[in-house]
Amino acid sequence: MFASVSFILGAMPLKQVCGILVFLSACLISITPPCHGGNILVFPVDGSHWINMKILLEELHARGHSLTVMRASTSWYIPEKSSLYTSITIEMNESLEDFFDVYLQEQMRAQREGASALTFLKLTKDFLSMITEAHSLWTDVLAQIFEDEKMVQSLKDSKYDLVLTDPAIAPGVVLAKYLKLPLVLNVRWITSGDGHFVIAPSPLSYIPVPGSGLTDKMNFIQRVKNMLFYSIILFQQRFLVGPSYDAICDKYIEGGCDIISLLQEADIWLFRSDFVFDFPRPTMPNVIYIGGFQCKPAQPLPADLEDFVQSAGEHGVIIMTLGTLVNALPKNVADDIASIFAKMPQKVIWRHKGERPSTLGNNTMIVDWMPQKDLLGHPQTKVFVAHGGTNGVQEAIYHGVPVLGIPLFFDQYDNLLRLQERKAGKIIQLADLSGQSFEQGLNEVLHQDSYRENMQRLSRLHRDQPISPMDQAIFWVEYVIRNKGAPYLRTEAYQMPWYTYYCIDVLLLLLTATSVLLLSTLAIFRFLCCRSRRKTKTKQN
Repeated sequence: MFASVSFILGAMPLKQVCGILVFLSACLISITPPCHGGNILVFPVDGSHWINMKILLEELHARGHSLTVMRASTSWYIPEKSSLYTSITIEMNESLEDFFDVYLQEQMRAQREGASALTFLKLTKDFLSMITEAHSLWTDVLAQIFEDEKMVQSLKDSKYDLVLTDPAIAPGVVLAKYLKLPLVLNVRWITSGDGHFVIAPSPLSYIPVPGSGLTDKMNFIQRVKNMLFYSIILFQQRFLVGPSYDAICDKYIEGGCDIISLLQEADIWLFRSDFVFDFPRPTMPNVIYIGGFQCKPAQPLPADLEDFVQSAGEHGVIIMTLGTLVNALPKNVADDIASIFAKMPQKVIWRHKGERPSTLGNNTMIVDWMPQKDLLGHPQTKVFVAHGGTNGVQEAIYHGVPVLGIPLFFDQYDNLLRLQERKAGKIIQLADLSGQSFEQGLNEVLHQDSYRENMQRLSRLHRDQPISPMDQAIFWVEYVIRNKGAPYLRTEAYQMPWYTYYCIDVLLLLLTATSVLLLSTLAIFRFLCCRSRRKTKTKQN
């Protein structure tokens, strides 16, 4: 066939051949692969979690998917109008931003008082109280949705292909069950800590519980501590968080349910972590690791920022931010940090919204917002002073910038501990933070080459993947759309009672059978011995 075409073209004038080839090329270019965009219902969590979700939504939108985002009327990060999605706004009376701010300020004040058993109990009580109230607020919102017949009918009529949600707060999980839709989780945390603990074997002998501040190498006392922290998580789920969702499930879900079983029924877990960052552990086939999926090569800085960075010369730049939830540290702490920055030969870019520190030096630029990823990717950046949020830690790994960490709350200490264990970062606890400790820690991370070398090694490992984390995430979302779920990836272990899961019934059967066999053998020997003695006695008589 190709020979015939070549022969025909060869017999034609060159001008006509060129015209035909141009026409065929135009036709081929105009024929694009068909795009079967999905219809996705998104139920995000506000704050820094939304930053991650939005990046995923941008990629889904770019690939032709239709997105609908459910948001609270008091949302401080999720806009009602967007070119990426259509929004459904749900009325909520209380602002979660104010709600968290009160808690965080109290947390920082308590930590500054120093570590003690009383402080630990107070922080734990405040945390459990805050978490319980947050989940209670959202289950009230969920009941409001289910009671709104027009909204429910609209959701059903929209014929969504799946629900994409962050299960740190779980109304999206319950809504997916109610609408009988496949469920994809964009997850780092669930309602009661690390999601791995409800879907995969998690031996407490070497898997640290979130909040414990432990690594995967634990001595006896540390394993006792790990067990105690696990008991706190179980208490939180069973008695504080679980009942709110149980009440909703019993009322609105046919047959009832509980939040843990709903999480276990999720088709795909897009886990915002990887084993360059996290400690190795057992996992499941429907867990897809997308740690650092939000990371991209650095873009050029705004002109004024680039000029400031370049003015640092050979000394480079230090950048500091404490994330989306913390606007400012206590004034005395901020003054101590500013005074140390003022002594450094480096230039400093500091995201700080509180009262301007009185000890601020000329080498320090205070900003309300910074292009964090672009600054981390700039060759002049030497150290990242951060609170240890998941986003910042993964971006620091991606760009190979060592971290001086000041953990404040939630998972931040655990995140920074993983860097410290790999000698790529250093932690200063808020209770120990002073001008002297901050200067010592900053100089150590700046001037000991091992910190940068170790972080750059992590960066190479993280980037050395056959498929980028973002492409992995998009593939599996589209996989669930194409196949209307992925139930075959879920284990049936979740349906087993505990004694079946651990084979206690099998062990009891084997022990019983062995005992019966031994006792029977003993009884036979005893019978034979007694009979032999009787025969001997009879002969003697």
